[in-house]
This record gives sequence, structure tokens and C-alpha cells, in this order.
Amino acid sequence: MSINPSQTPGYMPKAPATPQSSPAYIPPPAPASGSNKIGILFGAIVALLAANGYTFYQVSQLKEQVGKYQATLQLELDKVSEANTMTSQSHRRSMEALRDQLETARRQANMAAGAAKTEALKKVDEAKAQLENEQKLAQEQTNAQISSVRASADTANTKIESVGTEVTAVKGDVATTKSTLEKTIANLQRTQGDVNGQGVLIATNGKELQALRALGERNYIEFTIRKDKQPQKVGDVFVELKKTDPKKFRYTIELTADDKKVEKKDRTINEPLQFLTSKAKQPYELVVNDVKKDTIVGYLSIPKVVNVRN
Repeated sequence: MSINPSQTPGYMPKAPATPQSSPAYIPPPAPASGSNKIGILFGAIVALLAANGYTFYQVSQLKEQVGKYQATLQLELDKVSEANTMTSQSHRRSMEALRDQLETARRQANMAAGAAKTEALKKVDEAKAQLENEQKLAQEQTNAQISSVRASADTANTKIESVGTEVTAVKGDVATTKSTLEKTIANLQRTQGDVNGQGVLIATNGKELQALRALGERNYIEFTIRKDKQPQKVGDVFVELKKTDPKKFRYTIELTADDKKVEKKDRTINEPLQFLTSKAKQPYELVVNDVKKDTIVGYLSIPKVVNVRN
């Protein structure tokens, strides 16, 4: 509130400065009377009261605004407190949930560890039982094999004794066969060959042919040839029967060797027919032991060493 100095009692305003250029002087007014002073004092009191009222009004407004601010602030504080309370409760619930989850996980882990331990012990027991069964089975198989080996050994001993007896008998048979073979060889017919002029051993039957094979000097191929339009292969030569005379034991054949044909006409049984080929230095020998109607039976004697054609 402002106070007008003109309303203060006994106040006398200063006279304005008179400019030097003013030609006349105006004297100051006379002092106020007592009634004027009372009026001025009353006006000052009224102005002071008005100022105090306005001040009280402003203070009241300020109090009201401060109250509103306090109410708003308290409301905000209540909201913040409520939010903090809710946040604390949420955190507490979260902590409790986490604690429950941790406890559940711990119990599950303990249960899983116990189950794993039980399962491991169960598997150990099963493996132990399986190993014992396998060891028992292996022992039984080993015992069975040992028994089988013993039985086989006994059988083998028996067979060895039997084989020894048989070997003794075979030795006797071999000696007898050898003796018979030697006699057969000694009794073989020796005929002069028609190629080299040397003596040739011939066989007249299967027994004597076996004796010739036993000597191991030549290879022997037996044959039975029938009269036909086509020659028959014997070894590496071809023989074609042309004619037979069973009553006189004679026959006629045509030999083909090295692409050359030679006719052996009117030959008799057990007569060696010798002929040379490019495969061997020694002659081949063909012997007919039997003559039938349109059929001859005999063997072909081939040297052991022959030349192989490329």
C-alpha cells in the first residue's frame, strides 16, 4: 500500500522553482487551519485501514493458494506413496514368486538327482547281473567246448588208431598193387614203332593202360570212335573211321594233324600207329584195342613235353 505525502498532517509542499526569466513572484500559500488537519488525519487513517484490509485480503488469498498448493502437494504425495506402496507390493510379490520358483526348482533338482541316482544304481545292478549271466554262459560254453574237444580228441585218437591200421593195410595193398603193377609192366607187349623204329610199350586192356599211366612217361587219352561223316577230336588231332572188319580185327582211319590228313589203311588191333606233329619232338602213338561193327576203341599216347603254340 502506498501513502500519499500530501495527506500527511503538517506537510507543506515545496514551492516550485521560479524560473529566472519569470517577471513576477508569487508568494507561498498560507498554512492550513485546524479543521483541515483533522480531515487530512482522518483520510490518512482511512487510507491506512484500506491498505491494511487489502493486505489482509492478499494474505488471505495467499493462505488460500498455499492451502491449495498444500492440498495438491499432499495429493501428489499420497499418489506417490500409493504408487510406492503398490510398487513395493509388486516387488514383494515378485520376490515371493521368485522365491517359490527357486524353492520348486531346488526340490525338482533334488528329486531329479535322487531319480538319476536311483536309475544309475538300477543300471549298475542290471549291468552287473548281465555281466554275471554272460560270464556264467561263457563258462558253460567253455566247459562245453572243453568237453567237445576232449570228445573230439578221444575220437581223433580212435580214428588215428583206426587210420594207423588202415595205413598198414593200405601199405600192404600198395605193396601188392606195386608188385602187380610191376608184373603187368613186365608183361606189357613191346612193339617196334613205324616212325623211329624203337620199341614201344602198348596196352591191350584197361589194366595194362593203367600200368602205362603209372610209369608217368606219357599222357593217355582213351577214345571210342564210331563211323560218321564227321571226324572226331581226340586230344589235339582228329580221327575219322572209314572202315571196320570185326572178324579180322582190322580197320581203316584217316588222321588229321597240323591240318594234314594221313590215311592209315587196313590196320590191326594193338598195332601202334606213330605220327609226328609240330607240338612235340617225340611221335604220337594211336593204339586200337578193339574193333566192332562201325566202332573202334583204343587210346592216344601223347608225349609229356609239348610245344605250346602262341
